[in-house]
Amino acid sequence: MKVQLHNFATVKFMAKAKTTKTATEADDAPSCDGVGHGSISVQIDADACERAAAIFRALGDPQRLRLLILLEAGQRCVSEICETLNEPMPAISQRLRLLKSERIVRSRRDGKHVFYALADEHISRLVTNGVMHAMEHSS
Repeated sequence: MKVQLHNFATVKFMAKAKTTKTATEADDAPSCDGVGHGSISVQIDADACERAAAIFRALGDPQRLRLLILLEAGQRCVSEICETLNEPMPAISQRLRLLKSERIVRSRRDGKHVFYALADEHISRLVTNGVMHAMEHSS
């Protein structure tokens, strides 16, 4: 049976016959001889893994993550981001430039204002789930 995972990995499962252990084998210390595991063949797109790793590196900075949490609530112009995070414009602009280069945020110009938003629902879920996971395990 083949299972498609998010369009970047195909996992192929092949069932093997199960084996039973004798009474003397069951009494021995636990060990793994590989029998009964089944065969799993995994093919993963190396380019997709590189891209995902770059996204996780970009998400790994606490200051950039704070910015993304702010954008999770909705699009914001650069000056609004600076004011809310109490950070200077050059620092925010540098973070936004990196996040945009990794396609984590997108921008839209409206007159003199540039508005930023999370790129898509995948990024939104990554940010939300990461923060929720951290909050669950912070106690």
